[in-house]
Amino acid sequence: MEKRLEQIADIAAMSKEDRMKYDERIKVYRDRLGIMEFERLKGCAEALAEARAEGRAEDFVEGFVEGFVAGFIEGFMKGRAEANLHVVRNLKQMGFAPEFIAQATGLSVEEVERMMNEAD
Repeated sequence: MEKRLEQIADIAAMSKEDRMKYDERIKVYRDRLGIMEFERLKGCAEALAEARAEGRAEDFVEGFVEGFVAGFIEGFMKGRAEANLHVVRNLKQMGFAPEFIAQATGLSVEEVERMMNEAD
């Protein structure tokens, strides 16, 4: 959160000319992301059309959904683990004991101690 606030402050402190350059670079970056996402979706649509033509549309859709759900769950769990690590680090810096951190986060004391050791 602090880094985000620093970034906002840095952007706000830019001169008008630098801000215009920055905004243009952001626009180009977002355009590229949009093009990449379009190409990815276009590839999925082409694969689905090919699967339909070959009578494998149901298999394609089933595989796509299974992959999407698995990826979503994996991403969710990774984000949750990163959030837990962030909270553990912050509470450790504040001087809280591993037992308290475990109680506050719902993690086991062993998990908290492992995260604390990784943070060092």
